[in-house]
Amino acid sequence: MKQRTLVTLLAVSTGLLANPGAWAQTTQLKPATALPAASSKPRAVNSIVAVVNDEIITRQELEERINVVEKRLKAQGTALPSRAELQKQLLERMILDRAQLQLAKENGMRADDLMLDRTLQRMAEQNKMSLQEMRNQIEREGTPFARFREEMREDIMMQRIRDREVDSKIIITETEIDNFLAAEASAKAGKQEINLAHILVRIPENASAEQITLRRNRAEEVLEKLRGGADFAKMAVTYSDSAEALKGGEIGWREQDRIPQLFLDAVAQVKTGEFSGIIRSANGFHILKLVGKRAGNDPKAGTEIVQQNRVRHILMKPSQIVPEAEVRQKLSDLKRKIAAKEISFEEAAKTYSADSTASKGGDIGWINPGDVAAFDEVIAKLAIGQVSDVIQSQFGLHLIEVTERKSEDQSKDRKRMAAREALRERKSDEALQDWLRELRDRTYVELRTEEK
Repeated sequence: MKQRTLVTLLAVSTGLLANPGAWAQTTQLKPATALPAASSKPRAVNSIVAVVNDEIITRQELEERINVVEKRLKAQGTALPSRAELQKQLLERMILDRAQLQLAKENGMRADDLMLDRTLQRMAEQNKMSLQEMRNQIEREGTPFARFREEMREDIMMQRIRDREVDSKIIITETEIDNFLAAEASAKAGKQEINLAHILVRIPENASAEQITLRRNRAEEVLEKLRGGADFAKMAVTYSDSAEALKGGEIGWREQDRIPQLFLDAVAQVKTGEFSGIIRSANGFHILKLVGKRAGNDPKAGTEIVQQNRVRHILMKPSQIVPEAEVRQKLSDLKRKIAAKEISFEEAAKTYSADSTASKGGDIGWINPGDVAAFDEVIAKLAIGQVSDVIQSQFGLHLIEVTERKSEDQSKDRKRMAAREALRERKSDEALQDWLRELRDRTYVELRTEEK
């Protein structure tokens, strides 16, 4: 089971650490690039295949990526496009990744070793492995762990620039939420979950009528091949400009209210396994395949009683100067002093906590289960006024204390929150595609793929 899970983890993707939207998969991570297979054939001297602003992409980098993708597609049973088509698709993806990384660096975004270590630890936990087990598995697959770490660092940086440039600019109004909830309440049937695959032929920003016609012709060419029996996944790998292209175009299961209405309308009369005609969106021409449908959650769920806890904490952060063991000891000493009434929790937080809540005596306020996952299990066992042992979260090391408890019916707030997220996902794909198109169009690119 571990083997299968890790293969999924390392699957080639141009996605991110976390899904910025319904159509840009947050659970997919860019793969570590496997070492090229040994060959007895003479190898050409490494050369430049593309210049991206002031950086280069080499033929060796491109060949390594092609080898990885071919291996994964074969393992999935996806028909391979020609090597020339695959090279074209992957080079374009590498150019777009490079442009995002350059922009992230220009804006001072970095992924330090501590952030990277936490991300890798979470990945290992999600795959039910220790970090060492995950490392061993990656290296058995032929990838040096140091290389895997650096590619993960790049993924974090791309996620951060997308968060800033796309997600942070999506606006959801209260009126939109009200309308969404009203439509949901009037729905006669329960929610469905839908799995779609799609092929996107992107239209350049500020495209001329001639460019739009050329892109439409390309989409029609793809549709004609599909009608002639061509494999949808192969066509996606070969022709699609979407982030899901290298996964055969498959987006994955989504609740129907998190799918753009344009897509829902396009597949409303399509049977499972079949595909739509060409539909036009702001960023290009789409062909959609209905992979599957299944029952989702009941939109008319009842009340939701949630136990809230008012919590305060003292936060200390290990560093190169102050190692973790020393920080743990300092917090343990503070807990002893608080228990002996030599200092109050509030005074200790004001004096020692490395958090913005220090001035308030460490008071975080009311929190719900899941707000700070590392706290949940500890909070559940603490009596009011009891100070925890030292615990660790992604923020550092803590002492926490529960000062009050109450039970709240949060069904209304939760529904509004869920509606906001659903609306955000509906908007995020098009916003992301628009931004990527703009970024690509303003990036200086010189292709040098012709054989000399």
